[in-house]
Amino acid sequence: MGIAADIVIIVVAALLGGLVAQKLRQPLILGYILAGVAIGPFTGGITVSDAHEVEKLAEIGVALLLFALGLEFSLRELKPVRNVALIGGSLQILLTIGYGYGLGRWLGWDTGPALWLGGLASLSSTMVILKTLMARGMMGTLSSRVMVGILIVQDLAVVPLLILLPQLTNPAAGLPILGLAVIKSAVFLLLMFVLGTKLLPRLLAQVARYNCRELFLLTITAIGLGIGYLTYISGLSFAFGAFIAGMVLSESDYGHQALSDIIPLRDLFGLLFFTSVGMLLNPTFLVEHWRGVFVLVTLVGLGKGVIMAAIVRAFGYGNIIPLAVGLGMFQIGEFSFVLGQVGFAGGFLNGEQHSYILSATILSMLLTPLASGLTAPLYGLKKRYRQSETLETVNIPRDGLHDHVVIAGGGQVGRHVADILLKLNVPFVIIELEHRAVEECKRKGYPAIYGDASHQIVLEAATLQNARQLLVTIPHIASTEAIVRYVHEHHPDLRIVVRSVGREQMEALYEDGVHMVILPEFEAGLEIARQALLNLHYPVTQIQKFTDTARRDHYHHIYEDQAELKHIRLLKNARDLLELSWEELGAESLLVGRSLRQLDVRQLTGASVVGVLRNGEFTVNPSADLIFREGDMIALIGCPSAAGIQS
Repeated sequence: MGIAADIVIIVVAALLGGLVAQKLRQPLILGYILAGVAIGPFTGGITVSDAHEVEKLAEIGVALLLFALGLEFSLRELKPVRNVALIGGSLQILLTIGYGYGLGRWLGWDTGPALWLGGLASLSSTMVILKTLMARGMMGTLSSRVMVGILIVQDLAVVPLLILLPQLTNPAAGLPILGLAVIKSAVFLLLMFVLGTKLLPRLLAQVARYNCRELFLLTITAIGLGIGYLTYISGLSFAFGAFIAGMVLSESDYGHQALSDIIPLRDLFGLLFFTSVGMLLNPTFLVEHWRGVFVLVTLVGLGKGVIMAAIVRAFGYGNIIPLAVGLGMFQIGEFSFVLGQVGFAGGFLNGEQHSYILSATILSMLLTPLASGLTAPLYGLKKRYRQSETLETVNIPRDGLHDHVVIAGGGQVGRHVADILLKLNVPFVIIELEHRAVEECKRKGYPAIYGDASHQIVLEAATLQNARQLLVTIPHIASTEAIVRYVHEHHPDLRIVVRSVGREQMEALYEDGVHMVILPEFEAGLEIARQALLNLHYPVTQIQKFTDTARRDHYHHIYEDQAELKHIRLLKNARDLLELSWEELGAESLLVGRSLRQLDVRQLTGASVVGVLRNGEFTVNPSADLIFREGDMIALIGCPSAAGIQS
């Protein structure tokens, strides 16, 4: 079967590798790479017949990967952290290239390969970092936004690196050829943004009118790959053209639909690419050169991590953020596979150098979750020996804090809680690390402490010994666990309510002594389901029974272990079972022209009339002598079986 049999082997192997990676909570691409190692030419057993043909087919995966990246690109995402992302991210790339070049020369590599090492090391792994941030509950924190902003800039840098690195390391190139490549790129960009922004959206609009999804998918695929091929035959990168095509389409009305349609195709061909990368990795080489690979991973990780942390700190981000960025972005990224393959195919990297980089890239990815998990412990250790840091506070009462609620986290969730407590005249104080959130608290007049709530000095500044309750609203699970453990150890009687991102973390927090854990995603899903059932006209009592059952399944041991919560739940159920409904009286209604005394509604139907809306005026608990009129809106409370009001 030739190439067809190879594709079957690759897909099955990638499936097994993906399942293993998912089980181990690792990004799927690592599973694909390891699957490629297993079926590659350097290992025994089942293997592909022609790895070179697979590599050619995998180039489509690279183009589609960058095409989708162009479709996803949005300048709006960079706005909150635009300075550190655009300026700091670009500076980081240049410094890391320089560091990698020096490291390569120290290792004895020639000028060209050393420069390629710097270019490849300058990129971090978007997929691995995002997966790690989500697994650790860090999405939405300031440090995660800084990382995502820098990642966007790094992803954009892939395109110029694809153009510049081959020219810079080509001994025969010189400045004229490099200048010609820059001119070609500028002309192509000009044509795409002048003509492409007008023609391509019109083409998509015309195709969309046919209402044929298959034709729409074919059109966007042809645009991405076709424009990539045009740039290839003009002497530029195939992937560069695909990326620009995606950027142009992202500004059209059909950009979101194009992205959703192309993602499955991108993932399928991307699977071929990452598996083909794994085929290039020689396990024997890794075993024989493990010392060299270890040195390369260590030096790249340390150097790049320090550069990352220093740049973030230079842009004014303090506390835990530089440490989180340094430990989260030290790895070599998946787009380095793209660059490495170009360097190897073009003869700029020999087989041994390419194997070193491949091995270092894969190992650095595997180490990322472990290294990122050290952020909170290392930050706590640092704070333990640097306790002279002053705390900024705003709007703290002159007589101090007494019988108050401590809210750890002044983001949207924390401020919503503060709004409610303020209306109920419950004293509180917010602990927040992000300066802008503290400024918002200051504007609203909320008592706030500027600092990291996972640090004991900051927590004690909120006078926990006088507090009635601690609410942890921050999404950072590592910080949450640190807060909970400290409070449970030093203030065991203080009740703690926290938010969590998963059932496993919820159970771990309960073991640490938390009073109540809230799952925001679960509660949001439950409310969406409740609204959907209401719109489908399901009985309120049936909906309430469903939501109670769902909550009991998630929080059963809490409801069963704590009597007061059981009482609250029973009272809430009783309240919800008092079904309030509104009925409009038509001309045919038996109620029109008669009074409550005459009708005796409660005796006949089991329902009670608690209000009447007439001519824009609402009457609560109408008297027994009120005569009903046509057009009256009456409010009733009763059991679901109560009926007969309309007739």
